[in-house]
Amino acid sequence: MPMICAVTFSPRGKLFYVDPGPLQPKIGDHVLVPTDAGPEVAQCMWAPQWVSEDVGGLPVLVGMAGPDDLSRTEISRRRRAEARIAAKRLAREHNLPMKVVGVDHLDRAGAFTIYFTADGRIDFRALVRDLARTLNARIELRQLSARDSAKIMGGIGSCGRDLCCATFLTDFEPVSVRMAKDQDLPLNPMKISGACGRLMCCLRYEHPVYEAFKASAPAVGAKVTTPAGPGRVVGHDVPRDEVKVRLDADGSRCACSRADVCGSRKAYDATYSRGSAGADSPAPASTPPAPVLAPAPPPAAEAAETSEGSTPAPGDEPAPGRSRRVRRRGGAVPPSSPSDPA
Repeated sequence: MPMICAVTFSPRGKLFYVDPGPLQPKIGDHVLVPTDAGPEVAQCMWAPQWVSEDVGGLPVLVGMAGPDDLSRTEISRRRRAEARIAAKRLAREHNLPMKVVGVDHLDRAGAFTIYFTADGRIDFRALVRDLARTLNARIELRQLSARDSAKIMGGIGSCGRDLCCATFLTDFEPVSVRMAKDQDLPLNPMKISGACGRLMCCLRYEHPVYEAFKASAPAVGAKVTTPAGPGRVVGHDVPRDEVKVRLDADGSRCACSRADVCGSRKAYDATYSRGSAGADSPAPASTPPAPVLAPAPPPAAEAAETSEGSTPAPGDEPAPGRSRRVRRRGGAVPPSSPSDPA
């Protein structure tokens, strides 16, 4: 089984999973994580632990961070703060409608990456020249969307927890107003919008649950039969997996489980409860076979209607296994039947 640990590059930032390799860092220790720009200092948030799943492809820790690495990280942090202040000041001087949201500093490359947001496209060529002259380094500006800016800046959501995009989300999936309607949420932008001003990403978390519930539960207005009597569905309570029904008897409302009003579930319970009851009950006594009745003898009247000389001669004896036929009036010989005596 492999071992993994979680590290972060900034306080309360996003967690990244890495392979500790031969190292055994503790919570709070600083380690060196390989990146595209070289090893970077990160803080261990989860101690190494064994996992049952195969998680190959994780970066392996380079080693533990030493005093030189920590001092270089502190210098880089100060340089990022200086670049942020200079970028905001020069943006105001150039009257550019942009907002600086983050700065990255590559110490070994001597370059800064400044992230900003704006309503549209802007011409920041003069800003780049002034920043390069002020910071004496190579400058790169990147424009971000509203969601990406919230992911970099971080914050607290309406639920009281850190933003999902700043902690564990890796990709932004599309969110629509239809999801809020399906979940019976008020279409108030102040209540369904996140810190970025867009629809909250968490609207997509429970949407499949609501879709599955509405696919199996009776629709609003449908006639159902509940343990309390027949009624009509007036609402759904998806978190509790219940259906609200107005009873036909007295007009009162009751909440019952979806399984109590779902026709397919009722049929399932009726089928398998009957089967289980039959398996637990003792086997019935075997029914004796119906008695086989012997064929009734021919009526006496038919015996009396035989013609004269009906007594067979010695040479006229029927062969064994052949039934004796009776000659009736009119000379017709009826076919043999199973009721004729052998």
